[in-house]
Amino acid sequence: MSDTNYKAILESVLFTMGESVALGKLAAAVELEPQQTKAYLDELIEDYASAERGITIMELDGAYQMCTKPEMYEYLIRVAKQPKHRALTDVLLETLSIIAYKQPITRVEIEKIRGVSCDHAVNKLLEYNLIQELGRLDAPGKPLLFGTTEEFLRSFGVHSIDDLPVLNSDQVEEFRHEAEEEMQVQLGV
Repeated sequence: MSDTNYKAILESVLFTMGESVALGKLAAAVELEPQQTKAYLDELIEDYASAERGITIMELDGAYQMCTKPEMYEYLIRVAKQPKHRALTDVLLETLSIIAYKQPITRVEIEKIRGVSCDHAVNKLLEYNLIQELGRLDAPGKPLLFGTTEEFLRSFGVHSIDDLPVLNSDQVEEFRHEAEEEMQVQLGV
């Protein structure tokens, strides 16, 4: 391999890892001795020292990490301060309401209620920090249990799960009837 290839490999590993990586691990990745690997890392550090570059590689107690140059922090803060727009689609709201009212609940139980896979919805709700993993059910396969977070309570303006609106039996029956009609339409019955 040429010198450029070693530097490219080291650069890609540090970029992808996002955290510090020990010199020994980097040396093993490029199949070189640690001192040779360190020489390539030193070259990369020098390459990034240019004023036109916004990132750098730091040495942290024998490990290396790619990070933003301190003089770029103000620009990062401008982006980070922008409010995040989280779109809660009908699918996400439906899944979230099931979790809120039935928690702790497993993915299989959610899918049983919804009648369709909920992987995407659960992952999105985890990403939005509206739900969290609460542990595992003591059952075969030890499925994960999900429940709502404090962020859920803040977002929906409730102090606790007990403050969620209670549905009376007429409303539940009406929703059940609507869901059955929707299923018949979808099945073409």
